[in-house]
Amino acid sequence: MKEIALALLSGMAVGVIFKLIRLPIPAPPVLAGVAGIFGVWLGAYGVTVLMEKLTN
Repeated sequence: MKEIALALLSGMAVGVIFKLIRLPIPAPPVLAGVAGIFGVWLGAYGVTVLMEKLTN
């Protein structure tokens, strides 16, 4: 839970800094960004599970 809170806080800090210096935020549109991040996590998790099953 601590990692999630730190990730959220650091992301918010980056968003504030980018907005204050009037740069576009370094992220894709909201839903596409969340889906992409979830896809990366799901792919990595799937490979981990598959490798564990193949080595045991």
